[in-house]
Amino acid sequence: MTPAERIALWADRLRDISAMGLLFSKNIHDETAFRNVQTIAMEMYALATGEPMEQIEPLRATVFSRPTPASVGDAAVIDKKGRILLIRRADNGKWAMPGGALEVGETPAEGVAREALEETGVRCRATALVGVFDSRLCDTQSRHHLYQFVFLCEPLEDQASTPSHAIEVLGIRWFSEDELPDDLDPGHRTRIPEAFRVWHGDSRVFFDRPATT
Repeated sequence: MTPAERIALWADRLRDISAMGLLFSKNIHDETAFRNVQTIAMEMYALATGEPMEQIEPLRATVFSRPTPASVGDAAVIDKKGRILLIRRADNGKWAMPGGALEVGETPAEGVAREALEETGVRCRATALVGVFDSRLCDTQSRHHLYQFVFLCEPLEDQASTPSHAIEVLGIRWFSEDELPDDLDPGHRTRIPEAFRVWHGDSRVFFDRPATT
């Protein structure tokens, strides 16, 4: 872990402490103290990422006010030919499984199916849980601590519709297991093999460490 990554992790812990403290504060003194902790966490993020505080500040009311790690999900959509559906992300130009933040009111499986539809226009349904991945342990590049749910999914239609969130995607393609692109997003480089493992019939669910060890 680099010094910047360690500072970001400390900042995320302070974010969690301050958000939980603000949630249960019973007087103005506690609230003021936890808001100060929140500000310190934001300043540490700015130091770790090189982003100016004016870019971090708008996150105070959303990300920094939410206790516990954020929940996100990926759809490992694999068709009958053994090809996985990948998107080229607009933010970093790398290939990845469709996915994103899970929303209040939906299950993780519903969330990954929604994300796949929004980003690719492909309707799918989750058939198995591949694993729950800790962003710190699977090469995910994120300023925040994430719990990442990966579901094996099957496409429900041969023809894709027009994606509603096409602005987030530079390209969409199906790839066979032995012809994956070289420029995979680092976090997905570790998670995609786990998805194929489950697709091949290994029903063990990944958590914390690779299921193959």
